[in-house]
Amino acid sequence: MLDIFIKTHFSGGHHLRNYPGNCEKPHGHNWKVKVTVRANELDELGMGIDFKSLKGHVNKVVDELDHRDLNDHPSFKEINPSSEHIAIYIFNELRDELHTERYQLYSVTVRETDTSGVIYYGG
Repeated sequence: MLDIFIKTHFSGGHHLRNYPGNCEKPHGHNWKVKVTVRANELDELGMGIDFKSLKGHVNKVVDELDHRDLNDHPSFKEINPSSEHIAIYIFNELRDELHTERYQLYSVTVRETDTSGVIYYGG
């Protein structure tokens, strides 16, 4: 098995509804995202998945979040746009696109700082 990943980032604002502290106030982050695909075999070129293809799928999803108030995004109208929910959202958006007999989406990591983040493995 091989784990193939790309890293990207996006900037956006949010606030956490009903949070007992500063995060209830509007603020922003430069979120860092890592998407990992697990391949069980290589293609005829020796790749699990082409990085260019992986980046294309990921960028399409991340571009929907970039430079916006995440609380206004349809997926976060009823739930807080926490790092956890952002990771779940990205995973769910990519799950079908990144699933073949040779590989599948393995995890999505979302970090809101260099020292704090989450990894979602699907569920």
